[in-house]
Amino acid sequence: MGRSADDLLATHAVLPDHAVYSVQDQPFPMIIAEQGTQAKGVLVRGLGDTERARLAFYEGGFEYDLRAQTVITSDGEAHQALVFFSDSDAWKTGAPWDLDAWTRDWGALSMLAAEEVMTHFGKVEASAIARSFPAIRTRAWGRLAAMQRSTGDDRDTAQDVIVHHRKPAYVNYFGIDEIELQYRQYDGSMGPALHRSGLMQGSAVIVLPYDPVRDTVLLVEQFRAPVFLIDDPEPWMWEPVAGMIDPGETPEQAAHREAMEEAQISLRKLEYAGGAYSSSGSSTEYIYLYVGLADLTNTVDKGGLASEGEDIRSKILPFDDFMNMVDTHVFKDLPLLTLAHWLARSRQRLRA
Repeated sequence: MGRSADDLLATHAVLPDHAVYSVQDQPFPMIIAEQGTQAKGVLVRGLGDTERARLAFYEGGFEYDLRAQTVITSDGEAHQALVFFSDSDAWKTGAPWDLDAWTRDWGALSMLAAEEVMTHFGKVEASAIARSFPAIRTRAWGRLAAMQRSTGDDRDTAQDVIVHHRKPAYVNYFGIDEIELQYRQYDGSMGPALHRSGLMQGSAVIVLPYDPVRDTVLLVEQFRAPVFLIDDPEPWMWEPVAGMIDPGETPEQAAHREAMEEAQISLRKLEYAGGAYSSSGSSTEYIYLYVGLADLTNTVDKGGLASEGEDIRSKILPFDDFMNMVDTHVFKDLPLLTLAHWLARSRQRLRA
């Protein structure tokens, strides 16, 4: 709402003959009519038009709308209130809502996602935010991971970076943020104000399937729009298995899921080959690199998720043929080259 919770007039209340349930496969609740039960909530009073508009914008992203209801506060008094109800047939009820479990598992992520959502208030329609919500949560999950990504550098961004202005410039599947900042230079002085932008993404997982018994690797091929946009005549790219890490997933879980989705193979074991920002001058994407040990006997001509517009095929290559293609510069995908060189160093150990 753009204001502190400390100056809100909020009291506990219940909505009779209603219950709160989780939404299937989503980290948020919904209220439904249910005789003989009570939906526990909070009655907030004294809100102005701006606060109500901000709430409606946020909830509109979930396709929720307001309905007038009578709620009962702890002193037994009845109050007329507006309550958000689901306005979408897409949401189905799951288990009864557990606020403590949500706070533990999803609270921090949801706060970061809400922070991004509200930067777009007054700039885009709530329906546009609804389409972007999955990607926004993925970015929030990536931000939580980034906050833990310390290697021992003792410099303090609170002291060594000054942010003058930051704003979102674009939101869709990806986001773009613009920032004006200064940072401390190596001579100890603050540098000049710089205008920069970044492609805001979550974290991704890259896994190269390898069969140490047959000494073969599996690659997947798919069309890549950015490669086409730069006028490369070959936008169909041979790559390792790859995908974004979903909110709540570990990189290892994402690696197993993506291997099944894209190539329909099960990985027996994951070998961690490192993690890094894929293009630190332009993107926030952090990638976790793995070689996945598997029994490679079959390829697929139709992998990926149709819901994500993926059309993927795979092929299996003998290791020597694979490395010859690396050395003759056939491949254009950087994570594939990185994993190829890691595998070349580790192959003897894996085969043993």
